[in-house]
Amino acid sequence: MPRVPYSLLGVAVGMAVLAGLPLALRTARARADGAPALPPPALEVAGDPGLQTAVFAGGCFWGIQGVFEHVAGVTQAVSGYAGGTVADPGYEQVSAGTTGHAEAVRVTFDPSRVSYGKLLQIFFSVALDPTQVDRQGPDYGSQYRSALFVTGPEQARVAKAYIAELEAAKTFSRPIATRVDPAGKFYPAEAYHQDYLSRHPDNAYIAANDIPKVRTLERLFPENWQPVAIAVDRLAFR
Repeated sequence: MPRVPYSLLGVAVGMAVLAGLPLALRTARARADGAPALPPPALEVAGDPGLQTAVFAGGCFWGIQGVFEHVAGVTQAVSGYAGGTVADPGYEQVSAGTTGHAEAVRVTFDPSRVSYGKLLQIFFSVALDPTQVDRQGPDYGSQYRSALFVTGPEQARVAKAYIAELEAAKTFSRPIATRVDPAGKFYPAEAYHQDYLSRHPDNAYIAANDIPKVRTLERLFPENWQPVAIAVDRLAFR
């Protein structure tokens, strides 16, 4: 993701961005464009009443947030920073790779409508290439690592078991690099990052990297598809 938000660019620039993407990302996109959804997890988190949260990291948070904002049963998806050691970091600090944080999305969901296991299935089927280490497509650095920041032992058990299932089935041609780490403190990102995909669908970066993920979500998970993206109240953020 750029160090500052992209301005709207022409179609020719967008095509140039897409043509310049690494082969691994273009291969992952080709798989997403035609492959079926991955199998659901064999295990599931026990269904406690009330809203639950889960934190997902998989490269630029614009795309991850954009995907989960279209999942029925998700009540909020907030872009932010997780897994680091510096209190209340800003975007410039995180994007420099010096704070230990990953760009991440905190997902609040109603487990009576969508389970944690289903969110994992969607994440690995749609949102990222989980074999990439400390990067995702054109974005490099530990701040773009893939990780599941789990909020308790039940989420950790299900997340680790699902990764093991996918590995045993040789779902991907390379080992899964997605980490499972304790959630710790989550810091919401700046207001201009919130709902970035839905507000800038014609942005060259969004069009090349993230709109295909949302379209694949609709195709693979029609029963979980929410046509109108939920929105973050950006006034509540710095």
